[in-house]
Amino acid sequence: MTSQDMSATFQVNVRLVELRVIVRDAQGKAIGTLRKEDFHLFDDGKPQVITEFRVAKPGFEVAREQQTSGSSSAATGATTMPDIPERYVAYVFDDVHLELSDLLRVREAAEKNLATLQPTDRAAMFTTSGQNNVNFTDDRGRLHDALLRLLPHPIGSSVGTECPKMTYYMADLIQNKNDPQALDAVTSDALACAFNNDTRMRAAAQALAQSAAAQGLLSGDAETHLALSSLKAVLRQVSAVPGQRAVILISPGFITPQQQYDVDNIIDHALHANITISALDARGLYALIPGGDASTPSRLSPSSLAADSLEAQYQLNSASADADVMAVLADGTGGSFFQNSNALEVGFRRIASAPEYYYLLGFSPQNLKLNGRFHNSKVTLSATTPFSVQARRGYFAPKQHPLPDQQARQEIEDAIFSQEELHELPVDLHTQFFKPNDTEAKLTVLAHVDVKQLHFQKASGRNNSDLTIVSAIFDRNGNYVTGIEKILQLHLKDETLAYRMGSGLSVKSNFDVKPGGYLVRLVVRDAQGQIAAENGAVQIP
Repeated sequence: MTSQDMSATFQVNVRLVELRVIVRDAQGKAIGTLRKEDFHLFDDGKPQVITEFRVAKPGFEVAREQQTSGSSSAATGATTMPDIPERYVAYVFDDVHLELSDLLRVREAAEKNLATLQPTDRAAMFTTSGQNNVNFTDDRGRLHDALLRLLPHPIGSSVGTECPKMTYYMADLIQNKNDPQALDAVTSDALACAFNNDTRMRAAAQALAQSAAAQGLLSGDAETHLALSSLKAVLRQVSAVPGQRAVILISPGFITPQQQYDVDNIIDHALHANITISALDARGLYALIPGGDASTPSRLSPSSLAADSLEAQYQLNSASADADVMAVLADGTGGSFFQNSNALEVGFRRIASAPEYYYLLGFSPQNLKLNGRFHNSKVTLSATTPFSVQARRGYFAPKQHPLPDQQARQEIEDAIFSQEELHELPVDLHTQFFKPNDTEAKLTVLAHVDVKQLHFQKASGRNNSDLTIVSAIFDRNGNYVTGIEKILQLHLKDETLAYRMGSGLSVKSNFDVKPGGYLVRLVVRDAQGQIAAENGAVQIP
C-alpha cells in the first residue's frame, strides 16, 4: 500500500447538467410541495428524462457536523461549531450610473435586506467604480460601513452637457445610427437653451448638438465599459467560492449599443460557473414629467413645444432601453429582474433572499455532440398554475472528450467546490486539532474507508484498487485556504485484505493553520469513477 502527497490547487468545473429550480406563487413565495412528475425538462426543445430530483431547503443542506476533538497544552472548553457557508450573495452597486437620490433609497433597502441574511449566507459588496469593495464575509458591520460610504462615482460629467440635454441613448442615435430626427430634436433644444430660439442660429445650434452628442457618446461608452468590466471581475471572484452563488446588480440601467459581445460573454461566464445574475432597477417606478420638472427652463415657441413632445418620447424610449441589459442578464442566467416599483425592500427580498424551497433537477443529455455549443434548457410545470419558474437557461457542451486523467481531475474539482454530499464510496470524515501555542494549530483531516465495499481487481495474486483522496480547507467565509491530494495505491494480499475488511483503513492529511473557523471538504474517487464527498466544520479557539 503506497500513497503520494501533492499540494492541491483547484478551479471550478461543471460535471453534471443540473438545474436549480425555484417555483413561486403569485405572491412571490417559494413552493416546496411539488413532485418529480410535476416537472417537464427540455433540452433544445426535446423532452428529457429527469434522472435526479431533490427538494432542498436552505439551512438543511449542510452535512452533519463532524465530531471534532482538540488537544493543546492547556485545557480548553467546548467550542461552538462555525456555520458552514452555503450561499454566497454578491451585491453589485452601479455607482457609476446611480444618481444620489436613487442611491440613498436603494442603500436603505439594501441595509434591511442584509439584516435578513441567514447564518449560512455570506455576502459581498462591490461597486462598478471599484471603490469600497468588501469581499465575502459574515461580518454585517463591515457591510453596513461599506453601504454608508456608497456615493455616486460617474466618469467626468457623466452624460454630455445640460445645454443641450444629452443622454447616452440620444448620443448613440445621433453618432452611431445617424438618426436625423434625433439630431433635429437636440438641435431644437440647443436653439432654445443657447440661442433663445433665434432661428438664424440653427446651424450653430446643430453644431452644438453634434458636439454634445460626441461628448455624450464618449462618456457613455466609458461608463458602460467600466460597468461591464466590473461585472466580469465580480464573476471571476464569485466563481472561486463553493456552494450556491448569486450576483445582484443594483442599477438604474444603461444601454449597450456597441457592447453586446461583452454582455454575451458575461452570460456565458455565469452559465459556465452556475452563477445567477439578478437585477433591481434602482429608479423604482419611473415617471416622466411632461415638459420637465421645475428646474427645466420654460420654452414658449410652438417649435419648442413640439420639440418637448418629441423629447418626452425619446426619454421614455431611453428609460426602457436602459432597463434592457438588466433584463437580458437576469433572463440569460436564470435570475430575476425587479422593476417599475418603489417597493425596493420587497424587490431585494425577492431577488436576494434565499428561497424557502428549491428543486434540483438533473438529466444526462443523449447523443451530445462535443462542439462546445450552447444548449437551451427549459423547465415547465405539468399543470396550468399561476406559479412562475426560475431556472438557468442552458449549458455548454464540452468541446472534446477529456482524457481519463483530465476527466477524473475535473470530477474531483467539481466535487470540491460543491457542497453536495455523495456516498458512492463508504467514507467517513473526522477532524482533530492540536495547538502548540496560542497563534498556531495543527489540523488533521482523517478519511476512514470501509474496505468491504471497495472494488478490487485481482492480478498477480494481489487485490488492487487506487483511491484519490483530496482534503480541502476553506475559511469561514468560503475562501479556499489550502488542500492536499493523496494517491492511495492498494496492492493487498488475500490475508491482508481479510484483515482490512474488519478494520478498514484510514488516511491522514495534516495542515498548519491559524486559530479560527474552517470548512473541511473531503472528496474520495476510485479508479471506476465512484465518488464520496463529505463536509465538516471545525472551530479552533
